[in-house]
Amino acid sequence: MQNRISKTLKATIINLIVAFLVILIIIGGVRLAFGQKIDEAVTLLNYFTLDLSDKKMTEIVYDQQYGLKSYPEYGAKYADIEIEKIDANLPVYFGSTLEILKDGVGHDSGSYFPGEGGSIIYMGHNSKNVFRRFSELQVGDMIKVTTTYGEFNYEIYDLKLIDEDQADMLPIQRDEEILMVYTCYPFNNIGYTTQRYVVYSKLVK
Repeated sequence: MQNRISKTLKATIINLIVAFLVILIIIGGVRLAFGQKIDEAVTLLNYFTLDLSDKKMTEIVYDQQYGLKSYPEYGAKYADIEIEKIDANLPVYFGSTLEILKDGVGHDSGSYFPGEGGSIIYMGHNSKNVFRRFSELQVGDMIKVTTTYGEFNYEIYDLKLIDEDQADMLPIQRDEEILMVYTCYPFNNIGYTTQRYVVYSKLVK
């Protein structure tokens, strides 16, 4: 009797281990096959969770000596970006969810803010009312960012076409204030693309 119970228990444990391994293999396969779609679905969930109903610009506390002393909440509008060359005048929100990019320009939450002296990363859709005309920009053109604590002007010094996974082409550094703005490429493409068109600009003192 005891031997039968021992065999049954051993068989049950083996079956559980096999089932666990099978589940891990299935999850790994699904992640490998649909990883990108899963990431897009998670981003899509953010579309419904952020409330951007208040379009007023968020007040940011800035100290002339110490810099920014307060920051906007995720999803809040804190600036306007103007690129006269392509007739673009758009709101800038802190964050980069689908809801934010639907309403204007997103600010990569891992980058610095205007006036902090480091890398600033903005992104926007390649739609007609946002950055469809990026191809018209040239070295020397100006980008103006207006916040509640000041106006910042940046001069374009480079333009590049990169792959979406080339994070080294959007470097985060604190040596000088650089504004990098990118959109999807090709400009007339609708839907997901794997390339980005980046405009690099430096703060004009």
